[in-house]
Amino acid sequence: MHERLPSSMAPARQAFARLRSLWQRWFLWLLLAALVLVLLATVVWLAGRHEAEQVQVVLDHDTADALSELRGGLQRNAQSLNALLTDAVSTKHWPEEEAAGLLRAHREWLRLEWRDARLRLLAATDTPYRMRLFEEGAREAMQSDVALACTAASKLSSAAYSPSHYVSNSAGTGMEVLEVCLPSEKGGYLVATYSLRDTLNELVGPTLRRGQEVTFTEPDGTRLASVGIARRIGSRVFTSQQLLDLPGVALMLRVDGWRSEPDLFPNVLTGLVTAVSIALVSVLVLLARDTRRRLRAERELAETLAFRKAMEDSVITGLRARDLEGRITYVNPAFCAMVGFTPEELIGTLEAPYWPTELAHEYQRRQDLRLGGSVPPRNGFESVYMRKDGTRFPVLIFEAPLINAHGAQTGWMSAFVDLSEQRRIEEISRASQERLQASARLATVGEMASLLSHELTQPLAAIASYATGSLNLLGGEAAGAPAELSMAMRRIGEQAERAGQVIRSVHDFVRRRDRTREPVAPQALLDAVMPLVRLQAQKLGVRIDIELEPALPLVLCDRTLVEQVLLNLTRNAMQAMDQPAITERVLVLGVASAPGRVESAPEARRWLEFSVADIGSGIDDATARRLFTPFFTTRTDGMGLGLSLCRTVVEQHGGALVYEPNRPCGTVFRFTLPAVVSAPVELPDLATES
Repeated sequence: MHERLPSSMAPARQAFARLRSLWQRWFLWLLLAALVLVLLATVVWLAGRHEAEQVQVVLDHDTADALSELRGGLQRNAQSLNALLTDAVSTKHWPEEEAAGLLRAHREWLRLEWRDARLRLLAATDTPYRMRLFEEGAREAMQSDVALACTAASKLSSAAYSPSHYVSNSAGTGMEVLEVCLPSEKGGYLVATYSLRDTLNELVGPTLRRGQEVTFTEPDGTRLASVGIARRIGSRVFTSQQLLDLPGVALMLRVDGWRSEPDLFPNVLTGLVTAVSIALVSVLVLLARDTRRRLRAERELAETLAFRKAMEDSVITGLRARDLEGRITYVNPAFCAMVGFTPEELIGTLEAPYWPTELAHEYQRRQDLRLGGSVPPRNGFESVYMRKDGTRFPVLIFEAPLINAHGAQTGWMSAFVDLSEQRRIEEISRASQERLQASARLATVGEMASLLSHELTQPLAAIASYATGSLNLLGGEAAGAPAELSMAMRRIGEQAERAGQVIRSVHDFVRRRDRTREPVAPQALLDAVMPLVRLQAQKLGVRIDIELEPALPLVLCDRTLVEQVLLNLTRNAMQAMDQPAITERVLVLGVASAPGRVESAPEARRWLEFSVADIGSGIDDATARRLFTPFFTTRTDGMGLGLSLCRTVVEQHGGALVYEPNRPCGTVFRFTLPAVVSAPVELPDLATES
């Protein structure tokens, strides 16, 4: 028989069992509550972080807009200063009233100064809104800052800025200022002094300063000037910085925003709902998929590894993995082919052999930042790598943290794209686009020339008819009409006929018809353009010398177009000498037999060389490379078509248009035209004309 327990022990055992079951139940509930609280805290923290990120994004956007407004305001100010400088240079005296008006309209300016080419002060005007900040002695102590800005402005041929500096006044206070210098083409400078604090007040919108502090700082973080509201107690600081890169100086625009801490109650409710939803969905998914996932994991693991290996070996994008110490742990075949090194030469190395020697220090510093936890750009960044043979090539790099199965970061994964072919295609596309644009503009000019020639033919014919009728009415000198009046009417008719011939030649030139060429004496070509050339020469004070060889043959050419070539070249030569530094201005027109241009039988054609020489400043290398390019001009009122059309006209006659330096100074333009050897012409010696 089994021994029976005493009946008095049964209630105690039942109570112990109930207590144990209750303790287990409460332990499970406490564990579940702890997990829910942890999840809730995580969601609340993430919600607050998301709210803070949204505030930071808005602040960055506002800072970028403020930087755009600031740059636009500085550009408009530079235009106003340029207009004032132009007025001062043209009138040769300081426009005091205009300068005072600008200072009243721009509170950010403290002073406007007009200085000569040696930076000596000629005149100055101070702002009416402040006590005079600059004494003459103190201002001369700042000469180095002004000279630095004006030197940069002369090199750039535009406005340049000086580094900021502190200026104190007699009251013991002061402010941070910087100068902007604008050069003049005729010498001299206009210097404007900015107050950095007033610049923030005037050029930055009031919306950005409301509830925030806007500051100018040096790139190293040194505070220069600030406006706005100081930090409130108990608020959180959000900071955004943008670089203001000006010619000669770089400043940082910093905006500090004060925001209260994120509201807790809405975030708690959001986190609670999210936590409960995630918990319910997670339990259902885990219960439904746990068994199948375990069975499927082992089967898919081998397939995944084989698929990943095949994919990594087939892609053209280079892949590289590094551990947390920067040591290379994996490279794919595309990356090895890109840099020219084998996997054995790369895996395990700390210093990459594909880094260019001159950039290795910078790349090492960037790698240290990545390994230290700095997040790489999401859109990738460009760099330059070196192949094993020493050639450089551009790459686009994308980096991301390498996370293991436990969610811990074990290194960095990088993807590389070779940009060499893309750069080559972009360069070809850019060159093609430029050629297409030039062709389209030339076609437009041709259409305009054709339209103008069609519209101007009838008015010019009417002018010639009226001139002929007027001569008939005058009845010549026998009828008592003045000889000068008759001569003037004949000249009107001749010039109207000449203008009609020019327009018809341009019309035929544009439409590419066969033009009529006729034998013309070289002296006749010069005589046709001399009245207009003498008119401009008298205006500019130029002496004209004509040098013609004796017994020159006739030239076979389109007379009207060649006259336009001569007229264009002579005008360009006289404009090249229209400089104050050139006191003796001489224009030399010459016609001679072209050396080395006699063709062999049966035609036995000879060539005449026309030359137009000046003693101006010459043509620099930058201008020489684009001299005959359509629409390129060095004059503000030019169209850039004169020399291009001249060369086209000469080449259509079979000749060539070239230029060379004139000794000791200036430029000589020469072009050749075919001559008619059967009809030589005896030409008398011509004296110098002025």
